Amino acid sequence: MNWYLQSSENSDVVKSTRIRLARNLQGFQFNLNKKEELEILENKIKENLYQIGYDLKFLKLKDMDDITKMSLVEQNLISPDFVLNKNETGSILINDEENICIMIGNENHLEIQVFSCGLALENTLNLAIEIDQKIEEILGYAMSEKYGYLTTCPNNVGTGLRASVMVHIPALSKTKNAEKVLDAINRFGIHIRGVYGENTESTGDMYQISNQQTLGITEKEIIQNLNVIVDKIMKQERQARKILAKDDIAFEDLIYRSYGILRYCKKISSEETRDLLSNIKLGTDLGILKELTDLKVQKLYLYTKPANLQKFLGEQYEALERDIKRAEVIQQILEGK
Repeated sequence: MNWYLQSSENSDVVKSTRIRLARNLQGFQFNLNKKEELEILENKIKENLYQIGYDLKFLKLKDMDDITKMSLVEQNLISPDFVLNKNETGSILINDEENICIMIGNENHLEIQVFSCGLALENTLNLAIEIDQKIEEILGYAMSEKYGYLTTCPNNVGTGLRASVMVHIPALSKTKNAEKVLDAINRFGIHIRGVYGENTESTGDMYQISNQQTLGITEKEIIQNLNVIVDKIMKQERQARKILAKDDIAFEDLIYRSYGILRYCKKISSEETRDLLSNIKLGTDLGILKELTDLKVQKLYLYTKPANLQKFLGEQYEALERDIKRAEVIQQILEGK
């Protein structure tokens, strides 16, 4: 199974881990806006693809259909801005497991991304560094002895590292403590974003937590700091879950009402599904909802999103048809089909 259908020890609160390294190649100007310049960069990468390894495949955004591109956005493999702004010029390197996805020609020449399920900052960073060192050895990076890796945006200069985790904190939301906890960690130089990154909102009680500082700090220190913050979030969320669980009947009623709607609905929107899935995941993680497994919950999250729903069914649908088909797919997954 690909990483986004897996679960691990801390998957009750931390859904996924991403490491992103911003890099630019020597001999090329930053912000390659001309198609010809970008093609030279792409050709250099393609010529060395076998040597880079990791079974990476080269794909251009303009050669993908809209549903495929949006399915990658929904899986957090590429950013919405990348599709919006680089639809005609952008490209990616991606492997079959989809735990490695390198955006080419976005804000920087390369944005190396490695993904894992649950909380796995150290292991994910180690793989990212391994890939990064291989590419640097073959292609060469723009660097400064004083500042480190040079990037288009000054905020990424230095390590060029953005480490992020996707956290699910429904109990903090229900006990009205989410905003207080997130405001507190924001003071420690931590970014809090929505599900799809910069300028996006939280949905289904999901938030991206990532480092802010990249200059004057090592990769190891970034990971250590983020681990400390995420550990505090996990403790606060699990404590809030204990408080909710004390009101057994009301809490179980909320969980099973959410399950009942998903189990028997005839049509349902993506937005309502996300909210109900937040309750469903919470109930499954706490062992209240025994009808589901972690795998079924992960499938529900993935295959109810608009683009991935259509890829799963192999057909393209208008909005109302999608709502009907979403209800059918939910029931197929719940029944284990």
